[in-house]
Amino acid sequence: MRVVVATKYVTVEEMAVLAQAGVDTVGENRLQDLQTKSERFKEAFAWHFIGHLQSRKAPAVSGLVELVHSLDSPSAARRLTVPALVEVNLSGEETKSGVAPDALAAFLEEAREAGAEVRGLMTMPPLAADAEESRPYFRRLRELAEGHGLTELSMGTSQDYRIAAEEGATLVRVGSILFEG
Repeated sequence: MRVVVATKYVTVEEMAVLAQAGVDTVGENRLQDLQTKSERFKEAFAWHFIGHLQSRKAPAVSGLVELVHSLDSPSAARRLTVPALVEVNLSGEETKSGVAPDALAAFLEEAREAGAEVRGLMTMPPLAADAEESRPYFRRLRELAEGHGLTELSMGTSQDYRIAAEEGATLVRVGSILFEG
């Protein structure tokens, strides 16, 4: 399992501390922050994009990262030139991005026809007081990935990474657990 340190609230100056600590993979949510941080620390980290991917920004993101965790539109799939994970909205929450589980097979076919290299799936379960409440979402994502022959699973954050690991995560995104006090 690979740990991706989410740097959404990390300043450019604080990125040096992550490099000194031996962090090797970081994930950024916004293109502008990704550009600023990678300009200074490009060689220090493997860069992932973990925020919502807008199709118009896909080419710029592609030039900066080795993996996108949040592919969910055919137009972004056509413009992306790096491997990606398809974001699946398992909770059905309208405030979350992602492909509906029942639309996943068609989306995977369309993304591949568009030239996207899909390596796996990603999900964000609903925020819960008990990390154990995330387990059914992680288990379902693993089942979906297995059913489609996909091997990468990006699931779990600071609140529930242990459960995600137990359910087969290959990537976990942590941030607040490292930076809160």
